Amino acid sequence: MKTTSLFLFFSFFISLSFAQKNTKDVDKSTPMVIGLIQKVPSAVLGEERKISIYLPEDYNQNDTTRYPVIYILDGGMNEDFIHIAGIVRFNTQPWINRFPRSIVVGIENTNRKRDFSFAVPNLDFVEKMGFNKKSYSTAGGSSKYISFLEKELLPYISRTYKTTAQKTVIGESFAGLLATEILLKHRDLFSTYIIITPSLWWGNESLLAEAPKLLKSGNNSNVQVYVGACDKAEELTMYNDAATLAEALKQDGVNFKQVHFDYMPNEIHSTAMHQAVYNAFKLLYPKTEYQK
Repeated sequence: MKTTSLFLFFSFFISLSFAQKNTKDVDKSTPMVIGLIQKVPSAVLGEERKISIYLPEDYNQNDTTRYPVIYILDGGMNEDFIHIAGIVRFNTQPWINRFPRSIVVGIENTNRKRDFSFAVPNLDFVEKMGFNKKSYSTAGGSSKYISFLEKELLPYISRTYKTTAQKTVIGESFAGLLATEILLKHRDLFSTYIIITPSLWWGNESLLAEAPKLLKSGNNSNVQVYVGACDKAEELTMYNDAATLAEALKQDGVNFKQVHFDYMPNEIHSTAMHQAVYNAFKLLYPKTEYQK
């Protein structure tokens, strides 16, 4: 009993010492900062929008270096900003050097169904897809959101940070629907489109029906597109729509820099985003420049 008591005493003492040491270590710690959060007022949307920004580690406002910008439509801190910023940082490290160091801008959502969908005559098709029409009562505001991007956010980023003309947009699901609409109707806004499992079922696939005609206009020579699709067993309609979009881009698009269709049978709708973005960078920028 005495031996046990001594053991417990020394165990408590050692634990207390470690706890005190760890407390001191915490006191010496500094925050791990991965980016900035800013609030941008939007007259177009009539609300303030929160954006998250990752700057390359050697970013210096006073030097002459300028950077491409990668925009994430589902870009809040609790959405896709952190893991995509991590992919960008990984791919732009000197020992990988897949593409230039880049600024990442994540746009946090306030009402994604409203912002990412175009106006439609009625919502009957929503129930055919197994959804409740009431949950889409505010949908149809993509024209305002695109105007927000074109007239407010993109110019703000260009004024505030040292950017090049190269801009990428990343969108998945409903954000993929918006990215597709921008690609087809406002192509000059971005030079690279990463579109993942897009919700092209919206509006009875009317955007897909318009695609061949829309693709015949505009200059595509500096535009590159990645379209990713998850397991067709889970999302057959979305797989078919993504494949149809990619085929239209290849058949009806004129002089696209490159178009890639990526089928990921091992990913479901909820897991496709991370793998697709990694795959997209690898396909769009295949050369890794080894540096000693």
